Amino acid sequence: MYRAVTRQIEVTVEPNYLPDRSSADKNQFFWSYTIVIRNRGPETVQLRTRHWVITDASGRSQDVRGEGVVGEQPVLGPGEHFEYTSGVPLPTPSGFMTGSYEMVTETGEKFDIEVPTFSLDSPDAKRTLN
Repeated sequence: MYRAVTRQIEVTVEPNYLPDRSSADKNQFFWSYTIVIRNRGPETVQLRTRHWVITDASGRSQDVRGEGVVGEQPVLGPGEHFEYTSGVPLPTPSGFMTGSYEMVTETGEKFDIEVPTFSLDSPDAKRTLN
């Protein structure tokens, strides 16, 4: 599990390789990832936007920005959490993702929280020792 905390908002990520949706012969590799966002602070906050940088094993990166997550812009009071699962395809058997969420407080203050960088590894990823 990967974890980051920004302004008492904790984000954890659990990636999961999906062999039934992947094909090494076709250079198609697919992962799901489950994210839990926990408000450990005293303020109510709302997730407004997401920003992802998705990088494959060849170094190609994709910048993804959008409103909310999985069609929602969750509001989290103190002690509350929001969990969702999404997915990502890559043309290589490994890669990584990193990103951030824009949050806003009830008073209108906007701030970004970190999503921890997490690794996407399939059993087909070739490991080399240096």
